Amino acid sequence: MKYWIGPVLWMAGIFYSSSQPYQEQDIKPMLSEYIDLSFLNPVLDPVHFTYHHSEVSLEALGTAGLVEFFIRKSAHITVFLVLTLLFYYALKKSTRLATSGLMLIAWILTVLYAAFDEWHQGQTPNRTPYFGDVLLDTTGATIAVGILFIVSSFRKSEK
Repeated sequence: MKYWIGPVLWMAGIFYSSSQPYQEQDIKPMLSEYIDLSFLNPVLDPVHFTYHHSEVSLEALGTAGLVEFFIRKSAHITVFLVLTLLFYYALKKSTRLATSGLMLIAWILTVLYAAFDEWHQGQTPNRTPYFGDVLLDTTGATIAVGILFIVSSFRKSEK
């Protein structure tokens, strides 16, 4: 049971984060005030696409807004990558499943929680759920499974 403390606490942190209105998580003022990001403008200038019905570009968001966008989307991938690893560890320590089964179940649990998290975010003022974020979360889970597969394969080859 103690092995499940990690994933439960991690999910609680995700839940708390999804409970906050966007204004409480906005890091653009901090980025603008403390860091001169203008050196990124030549690199960011060609970036231009639509995400969740909004234009993502230097012109539309400004330098701090575009940097914040990429930080937030990278956080989706990273947070759910870690959740998958925590699920895997808890499952490994509390079941006798084969490694491939552990990876699959950890991935499924993570994707289910990602979907729940987006739904929950939709219940939060000034936040909207978006399936694209679930895909980012799933990308993090998939990368974690890839890492676990590589580590597992490496360990098998050492034996």
